[in-house]
Amino acid sequence: MRVLYVYCHPLEDSFHGAIRARALAGLARAGHEVDLVDLYADGFDPVLSGDERRRYHDTTLNQTGVEDYARRLLAAEGLVVQFPVWSFGPPAMLKGFVDRLFIPGVAFDISDPANVRRMLGYRRLAGITTYGRPWTRAVAVGDPPRRWVMRYLRLMGRGWVRARYHALYHMNVATDADRAAFLARVERAMARF
Repeated sequence: MRVLYVYCHPLEDSFHGAIRARALAGLARAGHEVDLVDLYADGFDPVLSGDERRRYHDTTLNQTGVEDYARRLLAAEGLVVQFPVWSFGPPAMLKGFVDRLFIPGVAFDISDPANVRRMLGYRRLAGITTYGRPWTRAVAVGDPPRRWVMRYLRLMGRGWVRARYHALYHMNVATDADRAAFLARVERAMARF
């Protein structure tokens, strides 16, 4: 399966770097073809400019500047998003990626507004994330990152999308054993993706 792996963390030597390595190892073990998008390494610009917003509905122009990402997203049969939770949401870089790529002509066809058609072909989805706060605090505010992955991103795929969410809560007090267990869990999950 062609898997688009969208990675969003600014520090290569962070725990997220270790998570990514183990996730990619699991995907490789399963024989998937992985296309890694490292938003920070790419210097991706998450800002939807005024001109881009004006071109939003014009499918002949709205991919200007993001053509390669659009091509890669459209080719994906599986989608993995990995990010830290900041202020109970995804980092602006990842949110901007979705804002700039989930557009008419890429994510959906709105040529007939009464019958909007989804265009993305991914049928499998995984969110991999860490939280600085405990699970109880995340639940108290509705766990927006989980909902964003499991509802919005899931609904944007083709048909019934099999989705999983892998989260390490309260990362700031996680022990070495907690982190090791999470890494192993992620690798196993990606090997079954």
